[in-house]
Amino acid sequence: MIPVLGLSGAKVAVLGLGRSGLSAARALEAGGAVPICWDDNPDARARAEAEGFACADLRTHGAFEDVARLIVSPGIPHLYPAPNPVIVAAWAAGVPVDNDIGLFFQSFATSEWNRFDTAPRVIAVTGSNGKSTTCALIHHIMEVAGRPSQLAGNIGRGVLDIEPPHDGEVVVLELSSYQTDLARSLTPDVAVFTNLSLDHLDRHAGMGGYFAAKRRLFAEGGPDRAVIGVDEHEGRFLAGQLSEGNGDDRVIRVSVEEKLTGPGWQVFAKKGFLAEFRKGRQVASVDLRSVAGLPGAHNHQNACAAYAAARAVGVAPKVIEQAFHEFAGLPHRSQTIAEAAGVRYVNDSKATNVDSAAKALSAFENIRWICGGLQKEGGLDALNAVSGRVKKAYVIGREAAQFAMQLDVEAQVCGTMAEAVAAAMGDAERGDVVLLAPAAASFDQYDSFERRGEDFVDQVTQRL
Repeated sequence: MIPVLGLSGAKVAVLGLGRSGLSAARALEAGGAVPICWDDNPDARARAEAEGFACADLRTHGAFEDVARLIVSPGIPHLYPAPNPVIVAAWAAGVPVDNDIGLFFQSFATSEWNRFDTAPRVIAVTGSNGKSTTCALIHHIMEVAGRPSQLAGNIGRGVLDIEPPHDGEVVVLELSSYQTDLARSLTPDVAVFTNLSLDHLDRHAGMGGYFAAKRRLFAEGGPDRAVIGVDEHEGRFLAGQLSEGNGDDRVIRVSVEEKLTGPGWQVFAKKGFLAEFRKGRQVASVDLRSVAGLPGAHNHQNACAAYAAARAVGVAPKVIEQAFHEFAGLPHRSQTIAEAAGVRYVNDSKATNVDSAAKALSAFENIRWICGGLQKEGGLDALNAVSGRVKKAYVIGREAAQFAMQLDVEAQVCGTMAEAVAAAMGDAERGDVVLLAPAAASFDQYDSFERRGEDFVDQVTQRL
């Protein structure tokens, strides 16, 4: 646990008692603060009270009297589409609003570090797609390199649940826009921006607000090094804002769409080969084509971002290459679950938006595509650019018929995962790939993308 510093003896309100909220309450108490907890769900309050935390309705008049700070869980809107009433009350009382990420960066460094030969480092990763794979890959590289490392945030443990760092340790954090948008302190040593695509537009009142939330990771504290994916305008804009000139190697530009040139520091992948250039000269390369755990251009982008972040903390190229080949990949992210009778079965349930699904489709040929679910804003037109790789779509979800009508491929309305898997497996021929890449959220039928992926795996396994 990371005890929260700077709030000893203070009363701190905690809104939302899920994983991050309870973790924050524990860390606040460990640091000497007095947490006052609230959640609209009585079961969540009961769990907090069972741990000995006091609960009080933060919606009542005077609830913020003598409160030093309000800590908000990431799922609770603080501005758009409308701020939670408790947050409005905190504003009215002049109480600062923060989250567990802000508490982490406020409390991570301690006087114990004076004994270390090498100060611990934090690598924080944000972006629309690829965050989890990039974080897991960085963490894996550190382990292969013999560097102590912990993985936290949206992946692994809560940020305040990790152990106090060891000498030379690297902590890798996956941070969503919900987390970066509210944190009062954001001071990683290395910050990574993978890419940007349409997502969470209601929560951020449009694409501009969504990008602004991501940008805070780079603007609030200023990392020592920034790894920026520059295949979208927003990434190029961000790299330009952070750099003092085209030779400024504090910014490492990353691409899978073009060869990057110039006197700065670049990492890019073309035709399956990763190249690192510094000061106009190639210093290293890695053949990604045989890396089984990182298939497709989208995973090559993840590899480039992870490679650049690892290089920024001093890991040698050969060690990174070794780690790539030993990386097994993450569940529900281009995960090959079986191969039988010449047919490959791939679970990419994490492809919850159109951009991530298009990238998954781009990684394979002869696809029997299982898709559908709770459709997000922006439509499905971007999928048509890769529809030539799809032999047939099998659409699930409560609105499967409406989803299928928007596709530029032959589509069968299935409704359920069981029906879709049975139909796809019945049609599949040698050389085909049965791919789950939903391009939609899971919440119309499942409580998480993980559960949707597990259902796909179960349905395939039962029929093989």
